[in-house]
Amino acid sequence: MGSKERILRQKEETRANIIKAAREIVKDEGWQGLSMRKIADKIEYTAPIIYEYFSNKEAILQEITCRGFCLLTKDLETAKASNDDAAHQLEAMWMAYWNFARDNREMYQLMYGVEMACCTQRSTEADLPYKLITEVIREIMKDVNPTDMVIKQKYFTFFSVIHGLISINIIGDGLSNDINKQILKDAIQGIIRYIKE
Repeated sequence: MGSKERILRQKEETRANIIKAAREIVKDEGWQGLSMRKIADKIEYTAPIIYEYFSNKEAILQEITCRGFCLLTKDLETAKASNDDAAHQLEAMWMAYWNFARDNREMYQLMYGVEMACCTQRSTEADLPYKLITEVIREIMKDVNPTDMVIKQKYFTFFSVIHGLISINIIGDGLSNDINKQILKDAIQGIIRYIKE
């Protein structure tokens, strides 16, 4: 391996270490505890080195947000591929959405601004979950040939219920996992029945 490739690899590793350190700090201290100085201390670099990779804390937050939407999209694609029936796909996708939020609590908070200000810079990654889910909604409703506005309305009906339940659980103690899953399944199945009519 040439020196150019080695330097590139080292830069990518340092960038990845910065993101990893930021996520670890957030798990321990919450988003309000994150600072460039703490990241530098955690990876044993000086703060100016961090600024060579990210112009400020918001740039790090934006990177984490984009990665979050990529991970969520991957989970949704896997859930969609698990079944051929559009209604079952949609249920599996929303359950995958729920599981992502539960397993990546801090990242979800950042992505959607739960108990914090989310990144204001919109990314193409942020639109991917919406596109995936609305494709399946459109497939379920194909017999009525819905407009884009109707599809959007149905998406936000789902999103409101599921995001609301996730937010309740992030902010408060929430309900038990079994009760949450039953509420979630009831809501998803009820909305699917409604949009199939």
